[in-house]
Amino acid sequence: MEPLNIGDMAPNFSAESTLGTVESTDTLGHPFVIYFYPKDNTPGCTTETGDFKDLHEQFRQAGCYVAGVSRDTLKSHQNFSQKLDLPFTLIADPDETVCTLFGVMKLKNMYGKQVRGIERSTFLIDRSGKIAQIWRGVKVPGHAQAVLTALQNLA
Repeated sequence: MEPLNIGDMAPNFSAESTLGTVESTDTLGHPFVIYFYPKDNTPGCTTETGDFKDLHEQFRQAGCYVAGVSRDTLKSHQNFSQKLDLPFTLIADPDETVCTLFGVMKLKNMYGKQVRGIERSTFLIDRSGKIAQIWRGVKVPGHAQAVLTALQNLA
């Protein structure tokens, strides 16, 4: 599968989330931020999700939907979402369907072993469903703010 590039149409998907079934086509007409993270309740993922939560009101004011995605189960996401009191949805992707569509599954080194996992990545999708910005290999500090700034520059 070819990697996604800026200007490509974002892949369509349907997936279970903490707010019910999410259809990507429901976001058309609105900007949409979809961020992929390795695992619920880990330090980096908790910080990243918390940063998106802290800026959520500004994303909402810009008419933007936000969704986080990992391979965790819906139950894990529900607990993580409740613990952080999240105002946006978390998409459960245990079978890696959405992760594969966005090309975020990578071989990574962990403790000297190669493991398959999610490369922390974020996609900003414009109102027409085209990818406006891609961040791969994300470093958490300042990332949510960088995404918000890119969103504000979309107009």
